[in-house]
Amino acid sequence: MKPVTIGLLGLGTVGQGVANILTRNAAEIERRTGRSIRLTRAAVRNKAKAEALNLGIDITTDAQSLVSDPDIDIVCEAMGGDDPALSLLHSAIANGKHVITANKALIAVHGNELFRAASEKGVTIAFESAVAGGIPIIKALREGLTANRIEWLVGIINGTGNFILSEMAEKGRTFDDVLAEAQELGYAEADPTFDVEGIDAAHKLAIMASVAFGMPLQFDAVYTEGISQITREDVEFAEELGYRIKHLGVARRRKEGVELRVHPTLIPERRLLANVNGVMNAIVVHGDAVGPTLYYGAGAGSEPTGSAMVADIIDAVRCLDADPAHRVPTLAFQPDALTPHVMLDTANYQSAYYLRLHALDQPGVLATVTDIFGKLGISIEAILQKEPEMVGELSDDSIEVPNVPIILLTRRVREGLIETAIERIEALSTITQPVTRIRVESL
Repeated sequence: MKPVTIGLLGLGTVGQGVANILTRNAAEIERRTGRSIRLTRAAVRNKAKAEALNLGIDITTDAQSLVSDPDIDIVCEAMGGDDPALSLLHSAIANGKHVITANKALIAVHGNELFRAASEKGVTIAFESAVAGGIPIIKALREGLTANRIEWLVGIINGTGNFILSEMAEKGRTFDDVLAEAQELGYAEADPTFDVEGIDAAHKLAIMASVAFGMPLQFDAVYTEGISQITREDVEFAEELGYRIKHLGVARRRKEGVELRVHPTLIPERRLLANVNGVMNAIVVHGDAVGPTLYYGAGAGSEPTGSAMVADIIDAVRCLDADPAHRVPTLAFQPDALTPHVMLDTANYQSAYYLRLHALDQPGVLATVTDIFGKLGISIEAILQKEPEMVGELSDDSIEVPNVPIILLTRRVREGLIETAIERIEALSTITQPVTRIRVESL
């Protein structure tokens, strides 16, 4: 049988991982597919650098010629970014190529239009490698859990943020200190915004939620909050209360609508997810029949991500001769059955909350704060009052009054009520700093 030919857009970290796996595991892959798969061409920016890899394939700087090459069966995109990746994928689809991509931002933002184009041409577009590196979470959602109604999923889906929080917890380091090391180690870019402010995780969450809930991609609906404001004190106080702080993506389906949110979160330390450290990723998916299931592994890297991309290639090869109507749907549900869901605004999210206050050490302050919660119907789970800190605050008679850190854990409540409570607390003359708020999930 004629070998299946692969054209690769980009030959950087991920592209090289794909090339290595296809070469090293060629015999094993052919045993699985019944056909040989050959990487024959790659389009790159730096031709000399790519040729120095000695892959034995045609190297070109003309990406358009690759996606229109009649001898290429499957196009794999490992370039990243919007431009020219988006136009090249549209061109590949228009030329009848099956498409594999690791580009999470492209899928999260432009996936709906790409899926429509692929459906019209009867070709496959696959993106396992775009989410959580080597963890086969998309396949689990699309195939392994299809008997279930997915109720929620929660994940550590950015390795850089998880590395930073892990180092802060284990070694008592500051955010800025660990970020600098992450940049030195290559875990974080020179501009770390996408990682530490949650944008990367939001792209991945939008994709997973779409597959889990059977709805069009809605990246703009994801609430996003980063970890740059997390302090060493918050990490220590959380541990004292029996929690660890993780940067989570949360997708939850409720009667009123869907919550899509990325933010720092306190998790009980006994939970498996709370013990995922370093640059590793993990996702918990809760189905109505199976209950919670956990997926753990390397969330990035040359061969972990390349592994996911090659798995998509293998799936595409198996489907080459299949009628498009008989393939696994791109978003797990039939295209005409995708349902736009109501996206809840932040005021209607539901969570428990960790609140850190700084108050003057005066009688009645804590009673006033708890009275605010009581009048709003917010239940308090736990209170910690720490040792006073001398900060030079002066009372009316010019006697120095110390500051007292107060930590409160609430029970689950609507976020709009917490916002009201924080506003009223910060209006008190005895509160000396803005209130720190971190959500709590018991999972």
